[in-house]
Amino acid sequence: MDKRFSEMNKEELRTSIAQLSEKARRAEQMGMVNEFAVHERRIALAKSYLLNPDDFTPGKTYELEGDPGSSFVIDYMNGTFAWGFRKGSETIEAFPISMLIEKEQQ
Repeated sequence: MDKRFSEMNKEELRTSIAQLSEKARRAEQMGMVNEFAVHERRIALAKSYLLNPDDFTPGKTYELEGDPGSSFVIDYMNGTFAWGFRKGSETIEAFPISMLIEKEQQ
């Protein structure tokens, strides 16, 4: 049975990310959109375990990777997931912290 990302060390995470990236590349080449999306999500989750959740601050605004111009405000953290709201929405969502990009101060 495979290890969970939370049980892996940094080197194992990097190896897993490389393997998932290769699987995603093959799925994309074969036109398997759903399989590609699953691998991309797993890559984002694995990358989150390489980051420090304490570096992400509730109340702060971030942009979402893959959604340029988006605004996501963290309400609270739960492990490697940030829970919060997109600008203009009242629906709470969760994203792996690797998908959050610090917004430039305007």
